[in-house]
Amino acid sequence: MRAPGFWRDDGAAARLFSPLGALFGGVARRRLAREAPRANLPAIVVGGLTAGGDGKTPLAIAIAQRLKAAGERPALLTRGYRRSDGGRSPFAVDLNRHDADDVGDEALLLARVAPTIVGVDRIASAALAERLGASVVILDDGFHSRRIAPDLTLIAVDADYGAGNGRCMPAGPLRAPLDAQLAAADMLVVIGDGARGRDIAARVNKRVVAAHLAPEPDAADAIRGARVVAFAAIARPEKFFNLLEKCGAEVAVRLSFDDHCRFAERDYATLSRLRQAHGARLVTTEKDATRMGDRLATLGADALPVTLVFDDAAVLDDALRGLLEPGDEARHARR
Repeated sequence: MRAPGFWRDDGAAARLFSPLGALFGGVARRRLAREAPRANLPAIVVGGLTAGGDGKTPLAIAIAQRLKAAGERPALLTRGYRRSDGGRSPFAVDLNRHDADDVGDEALLLARVAPTIVGVDRIASAALAERLGASVVILDDGFHSRRIAPDLTLIAVDADYGAGNGRCMPAGPLRAPLDAQLAAADMLVVIGDGARGRDIAARVNKRVVAAHLAPEPDAADAIRGARVVAFAAIARPEKFFNLLEKCGAEVAVRLSFDDHCRFAERDYATLSRLRQAHGARLVTTEKDATRMGDRLATLGADALPVTLVFDDAAVLDDALRGLLEPGDEARHARR
């Protein structure tokens, strides 16, 4: 699904659903407070305040890259959202064999950076990562489910969207009450320069890292000045469309699909027709491109990869060092 418009600002629809939101929020609050089993390896949990679009996956990827640069052997854990086989036994993603139907689109992005384990049982996934030689695991999501005890919890905050209207689903975008989520976090990563994200960071005594999403330079140069038909099946497609304009592209058409949707033949036909009608290039997100497979090339579409860039990574690096260099005694205490 796409985030409803009323999730951004409080209004009649949000108030109509507020009893259900309060019920959902109460359950989510209790789940956040429950005890969780601990893995043998240090566990970094990456979460987001809302139902989607906060930047969890780019943050998990960026952390894995920093850990690899520091000499660690990170493995990424994900449940493989929207994969066709929902079996519980964890397995490692093989980019030569698996596609988005097998493991989910986000898992394919993660596996390009570090070994990635797909599985519902996070403890079993962490055990598999350990057998494969990992020194630390990073959970892309897993904050709200509490399937594994975190040693470090980071919450991605979309600076422009913030907490939306401040209500829990379905009255708003929050996956748990804002105060409960902030209390359970060790650090906030505020992505972008919007006032809503700054306000959330200012209201709590937490470590805060500022960051922004940057397009891959060569891909950005290729669309500068180009007329494009932009399409995206992500939680907040307007973020992608706005980024294209910041890259200097002329966005002739903005076409949004439900988050994680599988494009159908009629969708490809529509895109092809729009490209010809507007004399434009087709451009989509890197995540959408993983679901398209070979159709991306046959359609003549391009993807715009993005990277999470930290404005000042010292706070994050200090937290990672504190987690991973406590001495052998602390590491063995997990066992």
